[in-house]
Amino acid sequence: MIRAAIATILTLLALPAHAIEIQDVTSPGGIKAWLVQDDSIPFVALDIQFKGGASMDAEGKRGATNLMTALLEEGAGKRDSTQFAQAVEDLGARLSFDTDDDTLSISFRALSENRDQAGDLLAMALTQPRFDETAVQRVRSQVQAVIRSEATDPNSIAAKELAKQAWGNHPYATSLNGTEDSVAQLTRQDLVAAKNRVLARDRVVVGASGDISAQELGPLLDRILGGLPAQATAPLPEKAELQVAGGTTVIDWDSPQTIVSFAGPGIGIEDPDYFAAFVANHILGGGGFSSRLMTEVREKRGLTYGVGTVLATGIFGQSWQGGMAGANETTGQAVDLIKQEWAGMADGVTDKELNDAKTYLTGEYPLRFDGNGRIAAIMAGMQLIGFPIDYINTRNEKVEAVTAEDVARVSKRLLDPEQLRFVLVGRPEGIETSQE
Repeated sequence: MIRAAIATILTLLALPAHAIEIQDVTSPGGIKAWLVQDDSIPFVALDIQFKGGASMDAEGKRGATNLMTALLEEGAGKRDSTQFAQAVEDLGARLSFDTDDDTLSISFRALSENRDQAGDLLAMALTQPRFDETAVQRVRSQVQAVIRSEATDPNSIAAKELAKQAWGNHPYATSLNGTEDSVAQLTRQDLVAAKNRVLARDRVVVGASGDISAQELGPLLDRILGGLPAQATAPLPEKAELQVAGGTTVIDWDSPQTIVSFAGPGIGIEDPDYFAAFVANHILGGGGFSSRLMTEVREKRGLTYGVGTVLATGIFGQSWQGGMAGANETTGQAVDLIKQEWAGMADGVTDKELNDAKTYLTGEYPLRFDGNGRIAAIMAGMQLIGFPIDYINTRNEKVEAVTAEDVARVSKRLLDPEQLRFVLVGRPEGIETSQE
């Protein structure tokens, strides 16, 4: 299942080209980072991301990386959970840990005067996590509560079924939370193994912003990350091949409305047509009330409160996804309209649609530039997904260069309604199902 992380990173990469200067830094120990120095506030932010994330779960251990990540702040070294949290608070620092199918990410925030001490606490969390039994059991119970909640949420049910059909045996096909059974069977040894599969210097990218120079950043990187293994204990997953074929799966759910999720072939950021697809997606379903789908499905016919699409561009696989919810009796009509608009993109877009999309996509950039934490995340995200260091200086030019012919070409290539797979959760009317 592709999470929102990469889509969020792509959205965050929205900075005015003149706003920042990125420095390429290598620590004495060989750890690389991109830095935006800003001495106006005595504060530094690091965004640290380890490639692989929850997709690194060992066979039969689904949910191990997610559980392990949640436990990294639950005590380290000689400090138990409460003592560790108090030590971070005493420094006025902030450490947070998260994982998705592509990355394990760490957010580090500290005052300049305390950054070394805060760095030591983060290093301890990464290299000496306690995984105390009481903490493990408490967090395990929280994860299992989430799993039970998802089992009764039609949105989660639709997303999981679509992921299962889309990604086959790849980790994307299953929830990073695991199942109640898989999480129940995880041992402390499994958590240590999961840590070693993900947390290594050969998997890390770092974005830094704030009151720190390149000469100061290098030693801080070594302080935090130098104690990690040089290499992870397991290879990254293979690329995921999208396996969806056209058709519809209906999961019966007693509700007056139906949840609709759908997916078709996507596109990688390295593809020459990526920016044409980016603009096409905005026009089709990514542009909110200005998109074709919102106009046809909601505004003209009132069949939903909202419908949208996204280019789900993961590290290991891509898809073009969308979703909506609507009344059971009109779901068939809404699905037909989605297919119709999906196919219609190949017929071309108007000059107004194209110009409005490009104006929005380039004009929103300055609104995204709002603090050191955001900039640090952008720097890490750029490295993670393979953008060059000068991306922010060229991104708007690439959007502006997209023509109507480009949009039509990429739409003909990717937006085939016969390849669009729907998963519906509810009791929709006017739908023909095909389970294969």
